[in-house]
Amino acid sequence: MIPSAFEYHAPTSVAEAISLLGKHGDEAKILAGGHSLLPAMKLRLAAPGVLIDINKIAELRGVVINGSVNIGSMTTWAAIEQHEGLRSALPVLGETVSQIGDLQVRNRGTLGGSLAHADPSADAPALILALDAAIRVRGPGGERTIAAGDFFTDMLSTALEPDEIITAIVFRPLGAGEGAAYVKFAHPASRYAIVGAAAYVKLDGAKVSACRVAVTGAGPKAERQPEVEQAMLGGDGGDEAIAAASAKAGEGMDILGDIHASEDYRRAMVKVYMKRALTTAVGRAR
Repeated sequence: MIPSAFEYHAPTSVAEAISLLGKHGDEAKILAGGHSLLPAMKLRLAAPGVLIDINKIAELRGVVINGSVNIGSMTTWAAIEQHEGLRSALPVLGETVSQIGDLQVRNRGTLGGSLAHADPSADAPALILALDAAIRVRGPGGERTIAAGDFFTDMLSTALEPDEIITAIVFRPLGAGEGAAYVKFAHPASRYAIVGAAAYVKLDGAKVSACRVAVTGAGPKAERQPEVEQAMLGGDGGDEAIAAASAKAGEGMDILGDIHASEDYRRAMVKVYMKRALTTAVGRAR
């Protein structure tokens, strides 16, 4: 199908994009990689009167590693996957990206676009939560930083204000005694997560001193799993400890069922994939 008519703008700076958002209000939509918005427009599920294409804003692209890992919001999945510095500073990021869609998707899709869209089956949100990343945004009132744990509010909803744009995502590199992993049960066609689990573990000697885990694909949004985290803390990170902690995955979550997987199946798989993610993360931390 053909989208309904719209006005098109291609700003070359963040300030210009923010100005356009303020001018056009609810009529405007930001276009990043386009993998979510354009199909919705073609099906007439979305009909913005104004498209603001931010692909020409050079300051939103690139990776800077200097004590922290700063990734511009318009950096493509392919650029992240291929970045040599990220392979040593944060290898789990490239590993996660390699599971997203196919080559064509990774060449166009962007980290910031995925986070802003907040698809409940997307891969990046779970990893963002487990790594406790920070999302930098800019609007007419200036810049602010949103903690990953505060960013995803509901299905396809975030803490972004309508006139704000994500400018960068900031991570802390992993060091000795730290490990992270992301695993998923992928839909065979779309490669979206039917269930995905991300885990971060820090070992202090033989004991787990820090743990963050998150689930995607199972509920209306990616969510941390505090019961699992608490169960891991202070333990030895062995098989029995991981199995006991993983059994708590999904507790208190609103688990969804659909044509791809029932609620009961997803609830069972949350525990299975959480165990796999934790086992890998602990192994990498040792």
